[in-house]
Amino acid sequence: MANPDKNANLAENKVLILYLLNQLPNGIVENGLYKIVTAINGANYFYFKQILTDLIETKLIGLLTNDDETVVKITSEGKNAFQLTKDILPGILKLKADSLFKEELSSVENESSVIAEFIPKNENDYTIKCKIVENNETIFEVKTIAGSRERAKRIVDNWNENASKIYPKILDILLS
Repeated sequence: MANPDKNANLAENKVLILYLLNQLPNGIVENGLYKIVTAINGANYFYFKQILTDLIETKLIGLLTNDDETVVKITSEGKNAFQLTKDILPGILKLKADSLFKEELSSVENESSVIAEFIPKNENDYTIKCKIVENNETIFEVKTIAGSRERAKRIVDNWNENASKIYPKILDILLS
């Protein structure tokens, strides 16, 4: 026999995710959603993934890929389900979600706004991709090649630490 407390907790967490996604018209990257949900209810990653998979399979949320990034977004079916089930969400959990949501979202957006990675092409060539993302849309991207892993890592580290200084300089050069 199923544990009624476990089922109620599962339902609450599904509604919590729908509640959060309902407030994000452009969706959010999965890792960002996980950070917000964990801050609110302390769910572990595997439990979070189980809930997310259930919501995707029932078509209450969808995954959209744009600019090499996958975004989790509530569907119209999800919005309808949320309206029907929003009373399941305990007031204390909703209050906690409301108070932590903006703070955690801001943290997630800042984290995901500067992205850099390097991918080996062979043992001497590395492709480096540096970008700035705002509202799940790439606003700046540069791709280059480095002749060694050390150079590739130095470029990626420099971008991650100094993108706010480098980006305006590149823009000025392009505009002059």
